[in-house]
This record gives sequence, C-alpha cells and structure tokens, in this order.
Amino acid sequence: MKILLLEHPRSVCSERCNDIANTPLASCLLSGYTAGLLSSEGHEVRIVEGFLEGLDYQEIERRIKVFEPDLIGVHMVYHWQTDQVLYDFLHLIKAEQLASYITAYGYYPTTDFEDVLLQCPDIDSVILGEPELSFAKLVEGISGQVCLEDISGLAQRDDTGTIVSRRRELVGDLNTLPFPARTEALFRLPEVNLQGSRGCYGGCTFCYINPFYGQGSQWRGRSPENIIAEIDDLIAKHQIKSFYFTDPNFFGPGEKGQQRALRLAALIKSRNIRFGIEARVNDIHAETVKALVEAGLNNILIGLESGSDRSLRRINKMTTVAQNENAIRILRKHGIEPSIGFIMFEPDSSLEDIRVNFEFLKRNDLVKDLSITANVLYHHLIVLKGTKAHRDLQASGRLKVQASTYESVVALTDPKVALLAMIMRRTTNFLFDCMAGIWGGKVVEPENAQQRYTKINALLVNLFETSLKWLEAGGQFSEEQIETLVKTTEKEINEVLG
Repeated sequence: MKILLLEHPRSVCSERCNDIANTPLASCLLSGYTAGLLSSEGHEVRIVEGFLEGLDYQEIERRIKVFEPDLIGVHMVYHWQTDQVLYDFLHLIKAEQLASYITAYGYYPTTDFEDVLLQCPDIDSVILGEPELSFAKLVEGISGQVCLEDISGLAQRDDTGTIVSRRRELVGDLNTLPFPARTEALFRLPEVNLQGSRGCYGGCTFCYINPFYGQGSQWRGRSPENIIAEIDDLIAKHQIKSFYFTDPNFFGPGEKGQQRALRLAALIKSRNIRFGIEARVNDIHAETVKALVEAGLNNILIGLESGSDRSLRRINKMTTVAQNENAIRILRKHGIEPSIGFIMFEPDSSLEDIRVNFEFLKRNDLVKDLSITANVLYHHLIVLKGTKAHRDLQASGRLKVQASTYESVVALTDPKVALLAMIMRRTTNFLFDCMAGIWGGKVVEPENAQQRYTKINALLVNLFETSLKWLEAGGQFSEEQIETLVKTTEKEINEVLG
C-alpha cells in the first residue's frame, strides 16, 4: 500500500511565538517511527515536510497527485486555533479523489479527537496515542484484512455517525520498533532528534505527556545498546555529530534509571558526539551528570517550574525548591548552564508566590541571560485539554475556551498578579517579535550584541521588580498607566537594538 504522511504547514502567531504548546519537542519523530514500521512491513511510505520545507498547499497537492497514495496520515499539530485552512485542504483532497482515506495522529488530535472529527468530516479517523501499531492495523483494515470497526487505538464514526473510540495497549518493548525514517529536511536541522524513551513517571497537573499515552501510561526506555545502534547508523550514513534526545524524561525512575544513563554514557563516550537531553530535577545526580558530560552532554532542559514549594505542590511537581537548587549547582559544577522550564504565573499565584519566585531566580542567577529572563518573567500556566489542570479548572467553572477547544485560559485569582502578568506578557511578546530573526538564526546579530542584550535584560528585570514592588505596596495600575509603561519599555528596547 502507498501511504503519505503529512507534516502540515502551520503559521506562527507573534503573540504566541514563545509558547511551547504549538509544537512540543515530544511530538518529534511520530511520523518517522510510523514510516519506519510501515516500511518494514513492505509498504511504500513518503513523508511530506510541509512545515520544515515551507511548502504551500498547492505544492503539497502536486506531490500527492504524483505519489497517488491509498492512505494519507496527517500529523496534526496544534497552533493556537482550529486549522480551517488544513481542513479545507483535506476536503479538496477528498473532493478530487486524491485519497480515499485520511487519518490524523499526534498529541493534539489524540486529546481533542471529538472536535477534530466534528469539524472536519473528511478525516475518517484519529489515531489515539502512539501511532505505530494502530496505523499498521489501520492499513490492514483499509486493505480488507481486518474489520475497521474492530481496530483498537482509533476514534472513528460508526454507521450512525456516532464517534466511538478505543485505546490500544502501549508498545511494551520499544526496542522492537524499527528506527524512525528521517527526511532530508530533518537532517538540515542543527541537531538530529533521538527518542530514547517514552512517557514519564511524574504527574504534573499541566503536562500532556501521559494523557497522550493513555491510562496506565508509564515510563518506558529503549536499551542503551539499541540507542547506540541507531546513533552509530546515523554517524555511518550521515556523519552526524550533534543529537538531541526529545524524551521528556531522559533518565527514567530511580536507581535503574541512573544505571541505564551511566551505561549509555559509557557507550556514547567514544563516538565523539555532542547531545542534549530533558530531565526532572530529582534525577540530576552528580556521578551521572559527570559521566554524561564526559560523553558529550552539552545541553539540558530541566523543569524547575517554580521557586515556591507551595506552587510546586499545587501543580503536583513532586519536587522541591531544594531539589531545584541542587540540580542547578550540580549542572553548573560540570560546566552545563541549564535551560529551564518555569511557570511564573499559575492560576492561584499570590503576590507572595511571585516574590518568592523572583527571589529564587535572582538567588540562582537565572535572570542574567536575556533569552532565559524573557521566558521566566512572563510564562503562565498553559491549560490543555486532557490534563489534570484542565479537568480541575473546568470542574470549578474557571476555564474560558479560546479559538480551539484544545486550549483554555483561566483568570488568575489575584487581580494584582493578573496585572503584573499582563504587563510582562505584552512586553516580552514585543521582545520576542524583535528578536525572532536573531534567535531563529536568520538575522545577523547587531554590533556589540551582548552589551545590548545586557541592557535589555536589565530593562526587563527592572520593569518586573518595580511593578511588583508597587503592587506589593498597595499600588494600582490603570489601563492608561499600563499602556504608558509598556510603550515606554518597548521604545527603550528599540533604542537599545538600534
């Protein structure tokens, strides 16, 4: 069977350019792993990189006509709103009879499958959770080998038009999956993505990872030997020297997780490569980090989320401020300045929580680099359907649905916190827009760039601290005052950037 997997084009919203909800790293390789498995079963599979190659739908239509697929799979990625342009394109595909069956897969459609199927009648099914095994069974169903209605892992319409769904068991042994297929576009990225594990043993209220994998989800890791075989294959065929593990939880739980990481570090060490990872702070152990750095680790993202133990408990992070600070110390001791996840404004934050957060950031030297400062001083809790935060806030009547039902907003409990959040969000959105070309590598940095960035960094920190102090002292901000404050800061940023 001929199968086309589409990574669809998507727009960038300037006001949301730094939110991670639109394309989480964890979504990487879904198409690659699906293509790898289907190819191993003798099917002809083609991945069309609409986003990475900057293709328009006219070009994608041309490629579909040339390939003549029996089945189209669409890796749907949420980007702040219902993608009516994509839906119109899929209607065109069906109307022109360019494919008889269309399925969608990914984090977004897994959680929002009912609305996806209601909004786009041309999508025949949604694959729920990890797609490989369900996709393979779907191919069998389309070819008549099994009954489509009996396939687990799909959401689809029955004969009456009612949407029915049933989850499939998870892949028990990730080593059994063929290595993912990779397109030329993926090899043009600065780093080649790897997936060494799936799932997480944590339970953060805001996280979409385990809801994606479904009830009973657990952390599952490939063996170090299986991972190194893929790395060796990529080095041999493509001379790759830089990798990034997209696993949301690189280490896995407990002592077994540490021993696995040590074994992988020992295998990687002789390959002369560099790599990045993502991890929970409680998994940052000195011995393991030392071994990984010696093996080539040069980048790590850790989810600190808060400098307040009270906030950490509210979001069920299952870590403490002390563990956050210990992880930072260990990483810096071994030459790694971590990238961090941080939620300055969560729904029930008080001014006291914000102050504790701010002092934590200053105490740990986390507001000295502009790219980090701009993130940590504005980020709010993103509320996605399927997460515990969404369920709890919806039950209490606090959610307001946006342009897509997948994401909602929640009013901050403390109106003064809400004012500060508004000021910082507007200012940092302006900065992200100014810096998009530079941070995206498309524009050359200005002369004396670091000096300029240091000045802008100081502007942001000062704006946050003076606004916080004013609110703590009982002050208020009128709409006019907020507008003046934001516009003045924007002008100062423009003057520094020249």
